Amino acid sequence: MSRINIDLNPTNLITVDAIGKPGDRIFYLQGKNSEQVITLLVEKYQIQTLALAIENLMTELREKMPDLAEASPNYKEEEMTLEPPLDPLFRVGELSLGYEPDKDLLVLIAKEIPLEDPDVKAEDLSEARFWCSRSQLWALGRWGIELASRGRPVWPS
Repeated sequence: MSRINIDLNPTNLITVDAIGKPGDRIFYLQGKNSEQVITLLVEKYQIQTLALAIENLMTELREKMPDLAEASPNYKEEEMTLEPPLDPLFRVGELSLGYEPDKDLLVLIAKEIPLEDPDVKAEDLSEARFWCSRSQLWALGRWGIELASRGRPVWPS
């Protein structure tokens, strides 16, 4: 498989969603703009970890840059659905965040999961970068928390 290297800039909508019954769901990360839709496979724990990282980053940005315009974590659930067809480009192994202060944009970087093949080098793995406003990514994090909470009930102790 050839390496995919995508910069979705700007991202008009970014979301996560799951298909299937709790306990047997498949999770997706999807970003889109007027020209393309990028869909990736993710794990539930990655969505939860990402949501926490986004919350931490938003707190850090507010502390370090108090003059930034306010961002909002609000989302409309009906707008957070996936756009079919679901044809994931790759399975995500690592998610990371960055901030571009000159443009006041956050970037969500999704890197492909490494294969078991020892000949595959890190630079051969696919990568997608979703450039988002602070509000878009914050809303993604809040929606991710809600989505993950809809899973299997916690066993009573």
